[in-house]
Amino acid sequence: MELSKHFTLAEFTASSVAARYGIDNMPGAQTIENLQRLAAVMEDVRGILGKPIIITSGYRCSRLNKLVGGRPNSKHVDGLACDFICPPWSIPEIIAAMQNSAIPFDQCIMEFYNPATGDGWAHVGLGANPRRQVLTVNRMGTFAGIQI
Repeated sequence: MELSKHFTLAEFTASSVAARYGIDNMPGAQTIENLQRLAAVMEDVRGILGKPIIITSGYRCSRLNKLVGGRPNSKHVDGLACDFICPPWSIPEIIAAMQNSAIPFDQCIMEFYNPATGDGWAHVGLGANPRRQVLTVNRMGTFAGIQI
């Protein structure tokens, strides 16, 4: 099922952990509507980055979210958040581009970025009233803005 021009439901629900544990990670109708809204925002992100985006974690049913260590109130459970990468863009470059855009995100988070290896991912979450909050999450904690 296509959620938007460049994103499918399969991309937003794929999970090797769900497959390994036999978890049905298919969302209901309301969550699919949320995923369509998220895909529309990700189309805007793709537009500013000018490259295809790889969704590394999208929708997670409650059981899967708990299994991967997600927060109980994670927007992933509602289909309103995803983690992604966009080679050749670095994670700090992605976050800065989003911060400098007009994209209506609630949170944009640089998660577990390692400058030595380039590992990490960008997280985007949606809300009813976009706060456009930019954060960095690493082993030391959560910090405002882009912290490398």
